[in-house]
Amino acid sequence: MFIVNVEGAIYKDEKWLIVRRSDKEDHAPGALALVGGQVDQEGNSTDILERTLIREVEEEVGITVSNLAYVNSSSFVTDSGVPVIDIVFLCSYEFGEPFVKDPDEVASVAWMSTQEIMNSEEIPSFLKVNIGLADDLVKRNSASFSY
Repeated sequence: MFIVNVEGAIYKDEKWLIVRRSDKEDHAPGALALVGGQVDQEGNSTDILERTLIREVEEEVGITVSNLAYVNSSSFVTDSGVPVIDIVFLCSYEFGEPFVKDPDEVASVAWMSTQEIMNSEEIPSFLKVNIGLADDLVKRNSASFSY
């Protein structure tokens, strides 16, 4: 059985919202990442991935996002051996100023350009791939979406 996780590639003013995971996190403590979290079991439900991501973003960094668009999915195994399916969505930034709302999950927040992310040795390679795919999506859809 897999855990299902969702992450948001949140784009504003040609920059991406990147968080440093809290040192209290079980998986990848202190790593740079996108905002997101685990999908809870709800029984019969619709739009569970999207609703989970919107809730997690608000709970962790205090901002509102919308207009979610699929970017990528992958699987990995956590540091403790748990298999995870991870789904990344491009998100339109709506409002709010991001801050560390839940210090048990997020240590810091920062806006970074695509180039800064790609040039950073601290950014994991999978995150660079996800940002590259999200950036391509922004460029393809810039006429029809506001990101």
